[in-house]
Amino acid sequence: MITKEMSIGQVLSIDMATAPIMMAYGMHCMGCPFSQMESLEMGCAAHGTDVDELVSKLNEFLANRSAE
Repeated sequence: MITKEMSIGQVLSIDMATAPIMMAYGMHCMGCPFSQMESLEMGCAAHGTDVDELVSKLNEFLANRSAE
């Protein structure tokens, strides 16, 4: 389960296919060193996006992938 406290890098390590979802929320820094330290909450705050909506989309995506 993805939480807003997780780093962008942690989410990517769970499933790299989450990258397009995060990019849609303004997080284009997948290879940036900050992605290993910056939480989803911090990234959304920096990009002016809703972290709860992003976390919901990520968890929905992962649930659908595991159901396949």
